[in-house]
Amino acid sequence: MSRDTDVLVLGGAGVDTIVYVPELPLPYADSYMIESGIRPRAGQTGDFVALGLSALGLRVHHLDMLGDDPEGDLVRALHRDKGIALTAVPQPAGTKRAVNLVGPDGRRLSLYDTSRTRAEDRFPEPLVRALATTSRHAHVSITQPCALTLPVLREAGVTLSTDLHNWDGENPYQEAFAFAADIVFVSTAALPDPERAMRRIVERGRAELVVATAGAKGAYLLADGELTHVPAVAPPAPVVDSNGAGDAFAAAFLYGRLNGEPPRRCAQYGAVAGAYACTVPSTEAQAIRGEELLSRVADLEAAT
Repeated sequence: MSRDTDVLVLGGAGVDTIVYVPELPLPYADSYMIESGIRPRAGQTGDFVALGLSALGLRVHHLDMLGDDPEGDLVRALHRDKGIALTAVPQPAGTKRAVNLVGPDGRRLSLYDTSRTRAEDRFPEPLVRALATTSRHAHVSITQPCALTLPVLREAGVTLSTDLHNWDGENPYQEAFAFAADIVFVSTAALPDPERAMRRIVERGRAELVVATAGAKGAYLLADGELTHVPAVAPPAPVVDSNGAGDAFAAAFLYGRLNGEPPRRCAQYGAVAGAYACTVPSTEAQAIRGEELLSRVADLEAAT
């Protein structure tokens, strides 16, 4: 069967309201004056992975649930403007949304509105199967109801990746994704022992590659039983926001993987894309292009 889509992205569509605050943690006060404005912006984890993949030249299709509301319209407009195919299943509870507090150093604190998901939410299984069978790869966000698609995706014969974000190494909710995926991304932020968690993913699941991102400390790659450190890359401009850096890393890593690059080089792609993302304000939706990514990686290799 023809694989007309390079990557099917499932879940993670929504709207963030961005608030630039003077510091994090934010001390209690009756009020703060926000001179930079308080603005909603389409783009959560699945949106940013889809955006990053598309900017690198891959054919992307995004599937998620959206409400018939202004937030859903923002998400639809983002995909339309960026030329990313989107299938939106109606969500009566409304489109996912969050508030991101962003400090002067680019760190963020996210407040997620969990009232926008319901236990009974489902993607139509025939729809998931049809999209999967025409895709080379599927990247599955950990948002509801994506866990229920994992068996269908596996039956369709598509390779899987997922991002566990700030998993603590124990929460069983993320385990379902960790043990089903071929490529697993995770942040070290909440992991007491990153290497132990990474090896457990490989031992308990089917992952061939596990990547733990560590912000300014770079990332760790577990491939063929060997753990290696991937140094951080200096951003090409001042850091203004870390929002979306992990999604950019995952997108560039998958770009390399789908183009047959070895794992270490894929991780270098991810480091470059993640550094670039830190220079983009949260109020914008922008990702590194393929030509710039390859040029920056070539420069790094020439300097070593």
